[in-house]
Amino acid sequence: MASSILTNVSAMAALQTLRSIGSDMETTQDRISTGERVSSASDNAAYWSIATTMKSDNAALSSVQDAMGLGAAKVDTAYTGMESAIDVVQEIKNKLVTASESAADKGKIQEEISQLQDQLKTIASSASFSGENWLQTDIGGQTNADTGVIEAGDALDKQVVGSFTRDAQGNVAVKTISVKLDSSNVLFDLSGGNGGLLDANALQGYVKVQDTNGDDRYAKVNDTDFAATDSVWKDIGGGIYMKGDTSGNFTTGESGTYLMKVGGGYVDAEFGDTSGYSVATASLVATTGETITYTKGVSVSTLDITKLDDYRDKDADEYLGIGEGTNVSDNDLIAQLTSFVDTQLESMTSAAAKLGATSSRISMQEDFVSKLSDSLDKGVGRLVDADMNEESTKLKALQTQQQLAIQSLSIANSDSQNILSLFR
Repeated sequence: MASSILTNVSAMAALQTLRSIGSDMETTQDRISTGERVSSASDNAAYWSIATTMKSDNAALSSVQDAMGLGAAKVDTAYTGMESAIDVVQEIKNKLVTASESAADKGKIQEEISQLQDQLKTIASSASFSGENWLQTDIGGQTNADTGVIEAGDALDKQVVGSFTRDAQGNVAVKTISVKLDSSNVLFDLSGGNGGLLDANALQGYVKVQDTNGDDRYAKVNDTDFAATDSVWKDIGGGIYMKGDTSGNFTTGESGTYLMKVGGGYVDAEFGDTSGYSVATASLVATTGETITYTKGVSVSTLDITKLDDYRDKDADEYLGIGEGTNVSDNDLIAQLTSFVDTQLESMTSAAAKLGATSSRISMQEDFVSKLSDSLDKGVGRLVDADMNEESTKLKALQTQQQLAIQSLSIANSDSQNILSLFR
């Protein structure tokens, strides 16, 4: 090959090689410094786009975890309050059972019950987190026009953030866990409608029973037959009473007349052969056209066993409707109050169970979101993370190549000097 002092081909080739090695070294050093082999769209547009979207979603999941923590705290606060209230209501029930003893000092027992009632109000008002109280709130309590049952006007729908999702079409959504606050789980209704479990009034002349299908229904109390003087009643067991004449003659079987004691009241019952006795269908409140009524001022939080005379006085606002005068004993009235408190206690237990289930669901969702976030991190890492072992080895090799390229360029540049020796 001809030698030229104008064009040094060897030097040009060596310089090109050095530039290529320099570019590779720059890329490798960038990967080592950032830890990523795809740190910009120019590195790999497809991977960079996917990784950027996944990082954004993962950041959203982090916010979801924070929001779930806030929601979990609200649910746990409500559950703790409900659990404490259940203990207090159970104690009120125990006091009522104690008061059924004829020698019990009802005045002293009521003093204890009053303290427990005040404690219920304290618990409900204290069960607040981040400005929200799920145990006492305005649920617009009102009477159902068809049944007469007091219920929430409009249930409050509380939302707890549950997850962040992206579907196959790229649409994003925040999924929530819904908790409805209504007359089945709110303790005190601040609307004044008495829709809460602890400010709902007792039924007047009705008791809650189950029909032959096992569904909850309301039955009228028979407040006259049991106290009538022209007949006698015999306890045949299981809370069932059989009617007989004053001579002690009783009609048995399907032709007989029966009453069933529910709480402290008596409802008409039907004879049953193999299935046992059941509440008479005729005594059940119809689904339409007939409404139940409530006693004023007799709730779990206001009942007063020193007012038993008012509870059996038809002219009093507190009349319970299970009978009047001496026909109704103190024990019957207390039994009715105990039955009412027990019904509310069952509802509170059910509400606590639902809150506990919601808390458990949130806990599982928190665990899932944490694992999902880790999975997204791994997915992003597979797409863009650099293999540091490989990159460090490559950098060492490139440094060696660079030194050799510099040496080669130096040799190529010295060729021009060698030409001078030919002219000496």
